[in-house]
Amino acid sequence: MYNMNFSEKLVIQTDSQPWLDSPSASVFRKPLEREEVEQGHTTSVVKYSKNASFKGHTHPAGEEIFVLRGVFSDENGDYPAGTYLRNPPGSSHVPFSKEGCEILVKLNQFAADDLEEVRIDTLSQPWLQGQGGLQVMPLHHFGGENVALVKWPAGEKFLPHRHFGGEEIFVLSGTFCDEYGQYPKHTWIRSPHMSQHHPFVEEETIILVKTGHLPLTD
Repeated sequence: MYNMNFSEKLVIQTDSQPWLDSPSASVFRKPLEREEVEQGHTTSVVKYSKNASFKGHTHPAGEEIFVLRGVFSDENGDYPAGTYLRNPPGSSHVPFSKEGCEILVKLNQFAADDLEEVRIDTLSQPWLQGQGGLQVMPLHHFGGENVALVKWPAGEKFLPHRHFGGEEIFVLSGTFCDEYGQYPKHTWIRSPHMSQHHPFVEEETIILVKTGHLPLTD
């Protein structure tokens, strides 16, 4: 097990992490949390080299992907940078990348009855007005879990708040901040149930946010 204590806060600057081998010689990974080797609850940044492929596989408890760079593909289509994907429990595919890509991947973390397949090109979707100067792009909602992109204008501050069911943030651009530190592009932050902070930014920043999905432990 690796980083599976959900009662502690984690901050990982993924750009400074080394690439590790995967079962495919042309696919590399940066594990962020992992229940077991090659199975169970897993979150990773994954890199496909040019013309890389991965063997066909099934997602027993779902797969969630955000394409960070390049074009990720499978037998169902091509997904350029900015695409958000959800492959529901029991789905399968044979992924590859002709030009190479990097993706954020979350495996085996779906509720058993969360069966919606999602394909969203976030670069073509409208932003909705959020609180204050924030703009929000909802991506998925099921039960208490919410996934969205949030765009922060330069100088924006948000109200202090708690995270019921926890919060995960992946910084896509800019620098996200709170009273505990500054988190540049490609930082992954996991905050436990009922943690709190007072976030702000100094420059325009876009974050991928997931809330309400972590164990309800103090």
